[in-house]
Amino acid sequence: MSGIGDYLSYEAEADALAEALSPYRVFSRQEWAALRADTPMTLTADDLQKLQSLSDPISLDEVVAIYLPLTRLLSLYVAATQGLFKATQRFLMAEDGKVPYVIGLAGSVSAGKSTTARVLKALLSRWPNTPKVELVTTDGFLLPNAELEAAGLMERKGFPESYDGTALIRFLSDIKAGKHHVEAPVYSHLVYDVVKGEKITVDRPDILIVEGLNVLLPNRLPKSSKPIPFVSDFFDFSIYLDAPEDDLERWYVNRFMRLRDTAFRDPRSFFRKYAELSDDAAEAMARDIWHRINLTNLRENIEPTRPRADLILTKGGHHSITEVALRKL
Repeated sequence: MSGIGDYLSYEAEADALAEALSPYRVFSRQEWAALRADTPMTLTADDLQKLQSLSDPISLDEVVAIYLPLTRLLSLYVAATQGLFKATQRFLMAEDGKVPYVIGLAGSVSAGKSTTARVLKALLSRWPNTPKVELVTTDGFLLPNAELEAAGLMERKGFPESYDGTALIRFLSDIKAGKHHVEAPVYSHLVYDVVKGEKITVDRPDILIVEGLNVLLPNRLPKSSKPIPFVSDFFDFSIYLDAPEDDLERWYVNRFMRLRDTAFRDPRSFFRKYAELSDDAAEAMARDIWHRINLTNLRENIEPTRPRADLILTKGGHHSITEVALRKL
């Protein structure tokens, strides 16, 4: 029995050491919810209904427990960064300017990034020091389908090589330089392509949320000593939305089946060919796409970036956040 006891003691010590050495402080849902303090709830059920994505349900309880504490934290971080920027401007005797606080949001296909981004945007815009919050997705920086097809990359859409990384970095560089009227391309999920000639304009917001699969991915190291900026170099704070692979697959298949009966039936839809599939054939197609493309991208490119995030939100099987990990300062 002493052998078993010694082993259990060793395991406990190893767990304690791992926790002590971890760069994160981990909170249960209940522990994190307690950090809301007196942060007011500024969204109604109707507001939330408009913000959530297809097959990504979110409740008012989820907003209260997870997103109110998070926006309280972010509001404190933004205020501190704004103060530091003003102090630096005074030191440099520079003209007063404005540099947006940039938040990066990463995670797998079907993890719920779009809903999370929109909820954060809505809540943060209600804080007095950040009334102007903008949201940009990196989908707009995907190469057009014609270019992807010419390069044989249509099956790699969403992988790092399918983006115009130079354009994305130029966009973020202009944002961080405090430039006015910075343009970003627009992507249509209906036609599954960048919309030619259509742009959105970002004009020095208080906060810019940048949402995308691979926004935390580092660049390949250059052969020369010349520095190459990462997308994440422009982030003041980064979030990774995590979930088990089985849940992600299930959510993806459920979304595909719902789209088959809705958006896929639009004659303009890139996926119109899937609208008339039987239930069994549609589910088989969804699982094939998931395993062949999305799961591969998750394992090779997206999930390895999780440790680079400042905050990791871990979802359970019912889409609710079960654990929050905040990087220690």
